Amino acid sequence: MRVLIVDDDEDILLAAKMFLKKHCKEVVIESNPKKIPFLLNQASYDVILLDMNFTEDTTSGKEGFFWLEKILEQTPKAVVVMITAYGDVEMAVKALKLGATDFVLKPWQNEKLLATVLSAAKLSNSYKEVESLQKTNQHLVETLSGGEIIGESKAIQQVLAMIEKVAKTDANVLILGENGTGKELVAKAIHRYSLRAKEAFVSVDMGAISENLFESELFGHKKGAFTDAKEDRTGRFELAQKGTLFLDEIGNLPLTHQAKLLAVLQNRQITPVGSNKVIPIDIRLICATNLDIHQAVAEGNFRQDLLYRINTVEIHLPPLRERAGDIPILAKHFLQKYAKKYHRPTPKLSAETIAFLENYPFPGNVRELEHALERALIMSDSETLSPDDFFFLKATKTSTFNNSLATSTLNLDDVEKEMIQKALDKYNGNISKAAKELGLTRASLYRRLEKYGL
Repeated sequence: MRVLIVDDDEDILLAAKMFLKKHCKEVVIESNPKKIPFLLNQASYDVILLDMNFTEDTTSGKEGFFWLEKILEQTPKAVVVMITAYGDVEMAVKALKLGATDFVLKPWQNEKLLATVLSAAKLSNSYKEVESLQKTNQHLVETLSGGEIIGESKAIQQVLAMIEKVAKTDANVLILGENGTGKELVAKAIHRYSLRAKEAFVSVDMGAISENLFESELFGHKKGAFTDAKEDRTGRFELAQKGTLFLDEIGNLPLTHQAKLLAVLQNRQITPVGSNKVIPIDIRLICATNLDIHQAVAEGNFRQDLLYRINTVEIHLPPLRERAGDIPILAKHFLQKYAKKYHRPTPKLSAETIAFLENYPFPGNVRELEHALERALIMSDSETLSPDDFFFLKATKTSTFNNSLATSTLNLDDVEKEMIQKALDKYNGNISKAAKELGLTRASLYRRLEKYGL
C-alpha cells in the first residue's frame, strides 16, 4: 500500500509517517499542497491523506476543497481521506459530497487512523480491480469463437503439435507464413491453451499503425500529450496485462520503432506518452509476419537483437498448396459456416469441383478459399456447386497461367503482382473492392501496392 500525506504541520507529517510506515509499503509526506500535481504525475497512491486547512486559510477548509477537486480532476479514481483539526460536520459532509472517501480528526488515535486508511485502501483496490476487469472485458477476444485450425495433412498436424508444446510455457513465439495461412488463428490457439487463457488476448496490426501514433497505440498517452490527445488512452501493452499481446505484421515495423519495442521488451515496462509514470508489464508476446524475417535481418531491415527477443520459438505455417488433402475438409467447414450465416441449405461439392479447387494454387491461401466459397454459396442457387460457380477463380487461374508462360516465370511475387493489378483494373482502382476480391485487408493491400510499386 502506497500512501501520500499532505499537511502543512511538520509534526503531524512525521508522526503519521512513523506510525503508518509499519503498515504500508511506502509513505510519502509533503507540506506544500502546490506539489500535489507533480506527485500524482510521478506515482500512483492507494490512499491520499489531505489536510482540510493550510496556512493561508486555517479554518474555512476552502484550500482543502480546492486541492480535493484538483486531485480528483487529475486522478478521478483517487481515494482521498480529509484531515481536519475542527470537528465541523458541514465541512466533512461537503468534502464527502465533493468526492472524499472519509475524514479523520486530529489529534487522532492511531488505531482510528489505521482503520480509516486500511478501509480506504480496500476501496482503492476494488476500484483498480473493477477498472482492470472493464479493460479486460472491452478488449478480450473470445478465442473459442475465433475459429479452429482445421486439417488432417501432415504439415498442419506438425503445427498443432508445436502449439501444444509451447502453449503452456511463457515463451515468446514468432509465427511465419504467407498471407491468409491463419497466423492469428494460431496465436489465438496458443493463448486459448495457455495459463493466461482467462486473461485478455489483444491483437495489433503493426502494419496498419501510423508512424506518428506508434507509441500512443502501444504504450498509451495522457490527456494533452499531443494535439488530438483529448483524453487519457490505455496502450495495447497495458490492455494485455497478464494476458497475451499479438503483434501481427511485425516485419513491417520501421527500425526506429523496432528500437523502442526492444527497449520495452527488455525492461518489461512502458511509459505512456506525456507521462513520467513507469508501468510494469506482464504479458505473453506472440508476433507474426509474412516476410522472410531472417533475410530482412541479413539486409539490415530488421534488428537481429529484436529477432532474438521475439522468436524463442518459431512456428512456420504451410501455404494451402502444401496441405494435401485439407481443401475438401476446409471447404465443407466454410460452406456449413456460411450456410448457417445466410440461412441457406449447405450445398455439396461435386468431385469435379473438388478436383478444380485442389488444383488451384490459392495465392491467398485459406483466406482466399474461404472468400471463394462464401461468394459461390451466395451466387449459386444449386444444391451442388460446380466449377462454373467459381468462374472468378477459373479466370484468374487461366490468366495467371498464360501470363506465367508468356514471361517464362512462375515466381509467386510476379503472380501476386499480376493478380493485384487485375483486381485494381477490374474495380477501377477501388481499394476496398480490390482488397475484398483478393481476400486481403485494405492495410495488407496498401503494403503490397507499395512493395510492387503499383
